[in-house]
Amino acid sequence: MPKSADVQHMFDRIAGRYDLMNRVMTLGIDKRWRAAAVRAAKVDPSTRALDVCCGTGDISFLLAEAGAEHVTGLDFSANMLEQARKRQKNQRDPEGRERVAFVQGDALALPFEDDSFDAITVSFGVRNVEDIPLAFREFARVGRPGARIVCLEITRPKSRVANRFYDVWFDRVVPLLGAVVSRDKAAYTYLPESTKAFPRPPKLAEIIRAAGIREVRWRMFGGGIVALHHGELPMAGAPAQAERPSPSAAVDPATA
Repeated sequence: MPKSADVQHMFDRIAGRYDLMNRVMTLGIDKRWRAAAVRAAKVDPSTRALDVCCGTGDISFLLAEAGAEHVTGLDFSANMLEQARKRQKNQRDPEGRERVAFVQGDALALPFEDDSFDAITVSFGVRNVEDIPLAFREFARVGRPGARIVCLEITRPKSRVANRFYDVWFDRVVPLLGAVVSRDKAAYTYLPESTKAFPRPPKLAEIIRAAGIREVRWRMFGGGIVALHHGELPMAGAPAQAERPSPSAAVDPATA
């Protein structure tokens, strides 16, 4: 994986057309996946949420629309945050718009005190950090007892047929789309490559559990190319329990 400074520079380069490329690359289906992630966060009017690797704010705004008391969107790319703040000015719900704040920071050293948030989300971003276990330990550190932890990420499908499509789409089509839409083929060659070394759902679930997060489950979307993991931090004073690994749910055709 490139150094974090290189990845940061790459996201700064593609920020202006990042949203358009996401819609083109996923045929718009990514909106359904993000909506599922927000449902898994279970926000309510008392929720203080943190959206890590927030990019241009897709999940951050959805968390506010779902009723969270306050949402902090964090990203290490200044240009991504600039795009997020531009979008914030055009949000339809003025009240919800005021409940979102964007800050620049590192997912591996979150600039927040312990026990600060009731829900923590990360969407299509954690595969770009240099130390994934440390990232989830940081999420656990800043989460309050009972906080929901949600991770939405691209993964490799199990099916041989789906894997063939995956390789053609991500190795050939996505870089060409990146060259045309984003005018940055290099970035959209790296991004597909970053998915290949990313842990598959069972291994990622182990990493999340090792960070102290309980009740870890996952669902598959998009024919098995996207995984939504979610779990909770233990309540204060709860006894330590050995947690059985849970099998993945079947792909949900209604939201895939």
